Amino acid sequence: MGFLVTVLVTVVVVHYYLWRRLVRSTTMPGSRSRRWLTWALVPLAVLLLAAFGGSRVFGSGIGYVAWPGYLWLAIMFYLFVYSLALEIPRAIALLAVRRARPARRTAAEPRHAPVPGTGAVSAADPVGASATTAVETTIAVETRTGGDADHGLAGPADRGPGPDEAAIGRRLFISRTAAAAVGVGALATVGYGTGVAQGDPVIERVPVRLSRLDPRMSGLRFAVVSDIHLGPLTGRGHTERIVRMINGLQADVVAIVGDLVDGTVAELGPLATPLKSLESRYGAYFVTGNHEYYTANGPQEWIDELGSLGVRSLRNERVEISHAGAVLDLAGVNDLNGQVMGDGPDMGKALAGRDPGRPVVLLAHQPLQVEQAAEHGVDLQLSGHTHGGQMVPFNLLVPLQQPVVAGLAEIPRAAASSGAPGAGPDVTRVYVTRGAGFWGPPVRVGAPPEITLLELMP
Repeated sequence: MGFLVTVLVTVVVVHYYLWRRLVRSTTMPGSRSRRWLTWALVPLAVLLLAAFGGSRVFGSGIGYVAWPGYLWLAIMFYLFVYSLALEIPRAIALLAVRRARPARRTAAEPRHAPVPGTGAVSAADPVGASATTAVETTIAVETRTGGDADHGLAGPADRGPGPDEAAIGRRLFISRTAAAAVGVGALATVGYGTGVAQGDPVIERVPVRLSRLDPRMSGLRFAVVSDIHLGPLTGRGHTERIVRMINGLQADVVAIVGDLVDGTVAELGPLATPLKSLESRYGAYFVTGNHEYYTANGPQEWIDELGSLGVRSLRNERVEISHAGAVLDLAGVNDLNGQVMGDGPDMGKALAGRDPGRPVVLLAHQPLQVEQAAEHGVDLQLSGHTHGGQMVPFNLLVPLQQPVVAGLAEIPRAAASSGAPGAGPDVTRVYVTRGAGFWGPPVRVGAPPEITLLELMP
């Protein structure tokens, strides 16, 4: 409930801001265009709220609402971002117009001097009298009320002749030019981002050195994918493409590190069926993400469903991967969001009793879990969750919650947890994949979808 309230408040505030910048400041008071544009924002806001609320109340069967609702969310977001970016240039331009008004008013003053000693204009100078009257009329117009605060517009009944007419025109031109730039920029960005999100994931090939890796395991390959987000905006083809691309990598191990679904098995089971065709030498493994805990029936039904498809879930447990006579521990822990359901991560349980001289690779959905992994001497953690920010500039906000946005990073660990003496550098490496799907808007800007092929080396 708190999430929906936050969304409601945010939607109202952002739409009001957009109305002031893109409608109120670009139209005349009482005009038909202002009324139409104002009322157009209302159904768009309702559509967005329906997409958010409907997906949580009615599940994934609301694609006809989700598509336009989430697309408008992306457009609204970039309208907001570009409007903010133009605030200072717009303010400077409007200030320049305001400062130009006194100069124009001075230029309108009479050139003929008044009759000495009387302060009156000579009767023989009708031009001077007319000019004085024009100035007085202009001042009177400027002092009337009822104008638009964004660009000083007077109401239709208050507007009169004089220099203000030109000033009003300049203000309208500035506001409309800024609004046009914002609109074109937002639509172009969302159009580009939609194409990226709907396109093939990028294959990222990343070599990773593990000091404790037995040389006989050199070249062991992990295909890593996360945040597939099967839901109302995806189809079976989304899963089929991911499976086809993973199979083309000829990986030794497939790791699905959470956020596979946004709905129940009854709603999305057919979309997950292609996972049974995953190919690898040592199997496919899965750990829960936060979205598995958001589904109506919880994660267990998906764990059972994946088991029937040949994908093993690691629930605070580990398995041994034997390769060329050497052994590596592959562990997996539940997502942090499982704690509220009594199903949270248990790093100690997952790693208890293992041979400390062997390297261990940990599957954990959120990069945040790497700090605890480092304490337990984990060599490599594979994570997702962040989407790489999904839409710039969200990538700048991710570090407020997670230690890594995307890619490979190192986290220092205590020497006592590094395993056997002389094990090498006391660091835990973490690789964060951007994910192969999207959440919310079907848009990715600056963070293309990804499937990762990690190759381990000593």
